[in-house]
Amino acid sequence: MVRSRAARVLLRVALGVGLAVIYFPLLVVLLNSVNADTTFGWPPTRFTLEWWQRAVGNSGALHALWTSVIAGLAATAIALVLGTMAAFALQRFRFFGRDSLSLLIILPIALPGIVTGIALNNAFRTILGIDLGLLTAIIAHATFCIVVVFNNVVARLRRMGGNLEEASMDLGANGVTTFRLVTFPMLRSALLAGGLLAFALSFDEIIVTTFTLGTGMETLPIWIYDNLFRPNQAPVVNVVAAVLVLVSTVPVYFAQRLSGGDTASGGRL
Repeated sequence: MVRSRAARVLLRVALGVGLAVIYFPLLVVLLNSVNADTTFGWPPTRFTLEWWQRAVGNSGALHALWTSVIAGLAATAIALVLGTMAAFALQRFRFFGRDSLSLLIILPIALPGIVTGIALNNAFRTILGIDLGLLTAIIAHATFCIVVVFNNVVARLRRMGGNLEEASMDLGANGVTTFRLVTFPMLRSALLAGGLLAFALSFDEIIVTTFTLGTGMETLPIWIYDNLFRPNQAPVVNVVAAVLVLVSTVPVYFAQRLSGGDTASGGRL
């Protein structure tokens, strides 16, 4: 019993230290976004909303935000369609090479971003002869967003089984009606959770985007990186970084709630 209590205390301490390491730097960013001291002395002595007002009027940051939103929404739409179709194909049918194909679908999210970025850059420019732009960045984001949707839909299909769909077909409903009235309602929360996670993943992606976005274009993470070491932009960068943290957190929170705590989303290296 003594060992058990000691182990619980040790695990709680380790959990607290781990959470502090992860979230304290984010808290510093949020506090610096309202820190009145331009040198960002610690701890803050005065607070102000001036930097937030400047960020609202910063055309570069707003344009980068709009680019990130467009890329995220488009990549999420592609991922929802292709990821769902792949999940149905691999979960509902048995065929030769099924496990290998499943591995190939999941692999992009496990590869280092710089490897994916270089590979896609070479494919677009050298093999396909396509000029880099927003479209190429959207396609690049979709390659790893598909994995998030795929994992969510596969997990839900495994829990659903096929009994309700078979019962619907036995009662005279065709495939389209069964999907509309039975399958889709049961998949809806998994699709929404996968879409939210895919958008969050796309929204804060920087490595792959650097290699696949056109010259002169910026997403919000790239804008932050380009302006990070400019003293006159440092206060605004903190505000934009704080917004990025909040925008990325909200979809993940709702996705976790919708998936019931068992979302299998994977992670990028």
